[in-house]
Amino acid sequence: MPALAILLLAVAGCSSTTFFYNRLDFLVPWYVDDYVDLDREQDEALAQLLQPFLDWHRREELPLYIGLLDEAEDMLDSDGLSLTELRELTRHMELAGERLQTRSLDWLLPIGEQLSDEQIEEFIVKLEDRQEELEEEYLDRDLEEYREDAYDRLQDNVQDYLGRLDRQQKDTLRGNIAGLERSDQLWLAERQAWIERLRLLLQREPGWQDGVREALATRWSSASPEYRRMYEHNISVIQRAVVEVVNSRSERQDRHLRNKVTGLREDFLALSRDGMPEGGEATAEPVTAP
Repeated sequence: MPALAILLLAVAGCSSTTFFYNRLDFLVPWYVDDYVDLDREQDEALAQLLQPFLDWHRREELPLYIGLLDEAEDMLDSDGLSLTELRELTRHMELAGERLQTRSLDWLLPIGEQLSDEQIEEFIVKLEDRQEELEEEYLDRDLEEYREDAYDRLQDNVQDYLGRLDRQQKDTLRGNIAGLERSDQLWLAERQAWIERLRLLLQREPGWQDGVREALATRWSSASPEYRRMYEHNISVIQRAVVEVVNSRSERQDRHLRNKVTGLREDFLALSRDGMPEGGEATAEPVTAP
């Protein structure tokens, strides 16, 4: 669902987390409008439907993010970050993304009910246009270019949390990236299959809303076995690279990382308190607590 990208951006660690988050009620409709032109009545309906979703996320999800950050900080205090710990942290992040997608249907589906057939067609056409753009951008690369692009993205992401990497750390990333299998073709094939599935569902036959919910819930399990295998393999490659680099961090990089985690925690805590009734307090239980 395209509009989720805005919310994920706001909680992904950018330096203006609170700025983006507090403007989601403006940014999400703007992003939706990039895929389908809403009329005034539909815009107003979207604004009304979106507020309970954002209230839920602020009240229930942000405290869980704080708990994740607390666990991440505890990992930094140990002798070294383990691959098992990072995989567990990654899994909780994936679960948060799944909850976000599921709950977003509370406002996406009612808007979908209000769209005309012409607006539905416009939405599908724009998804297909984006598919063509992605195919042109990615499929002309050879394996070396694919891995170089992956290396650049991973380096940028790691440096956002650690600061500038030294030569050995860059070599560590590059050495691990050499183990990546090319996944763009399979990913684009899965994306095209998803567009076709949406096209059928958005004919809006009776019960189509339940069909969308089921399609989203089973999107991973219905993906091809080869795509799932390759995805898991590549995620493991990246996780091993991150563990090695984090465990080789200097004192300066450690301070940078801890400041980043602390800053995010303070942002999320402030945002979650904004959504609490006066006198209330946001609490963050460890995510792995029973």
